[in-house]
Amino acid sequence: MPTNSNALVWKTRLFAAIVIVTNVTGNFALSWGIKHGAAMDGSAWSFVRVVFDPWVFCGILLLSGWVLSRMALLSWADLSYVIPVTSVGFVLNAVMGAAFLNEVITPLRWLGTLCIVGGTVLVGLTAAKTETS
Repeated sequence: MPTNSNALVWKTRLFAAIVIVTNVTGNFALSWGIKHGAAMDGSAWSFVRVVFDPWVFCGILLLSGWVLSRMALLSWADLSYVIPVTSVGFVLNAVMGAAFLNEVITPLRWLGTLCIVGGTVLVGLTAAKTETS
């Protein structure tokens, strides 16, 4: 395998990890801030207070990073690879919600989560087709 191709594979893996981490941590921070931060009473001022709550603001920044890193990843890797591999973020979001936000996840939802894991593993076993740009 040529060095350039090897670098592209590592870049794809790195950006897939960045996409997953920014998605999970951004969703967690946003949810934590909304549930534990400033209360929304429907007024414009309460909306501003919530947006600038440190947890919510951090979540917004992380999710902005998620969008940008996902766009970059999709610019050189196949959609059919990116979407399943980064879907492990759904699993981690469920785990974070259950573990740290005391969310109740039904057995049927855990079964759906296991299906996502299975699909992610199957796609991960195939080679990602990437292109240099």
